[in-house]
Amino acid sequence: MSDEIEVGAIAPDFTLKDQDQKEVRLSDFRGKKSVVLAFYPLDWSPVCTGENKCFTNDLPKFTASDTEVLGISIDSTYSHKAWADALGLKHRLLSDMKREVVKNYGLYLEEANIGKRATVVVDKAGKVRYKKVQEITTARDNNDILKALEAITG
Repeated sequence: MSDEIEVGAIAPDFTLKDQDQKEVRLSDFRGKKSVVLAFYPLDWSPVCTGENKCFTNDLPKFTASDTEVLGISIDSTYSHKAWADALGLKHRLLSDMKREVVKNYGLYLEEANIGKRATVVVDKAGKVRYKKVQEITTARDNNDILKALEAITG
């Protein structure tokens, strides 16, 4: 397993399927948009549900800063689809069932076999500009992420 990704590093590229079975490649955003990689442990859990509803509510703010929000967990695309439909989520949820991305980013929680709750902001050049890893039961704050994006985009 890799060390935790650090600010300043080039974000490892990946290709994962979203809740609609469409492939999403991180490098496709290079030169076009910043990307918020919102790693979360599990669909259907209380903290993850609240966080992802907040991402949908705040999506216009992220869009205004020319940013794509990608939720990433170890759940299947089918779970993502059911969860997104049940909650009315508007951002893409990526399935990392093989745990390759969480391991490449050093965000794998081995004892629970899930990804950590972490936010990684990748700028248009593919560089990590912000990272925050938090306790599994503590929700992230979109205001912190939006402030980081403002610092990147000016």
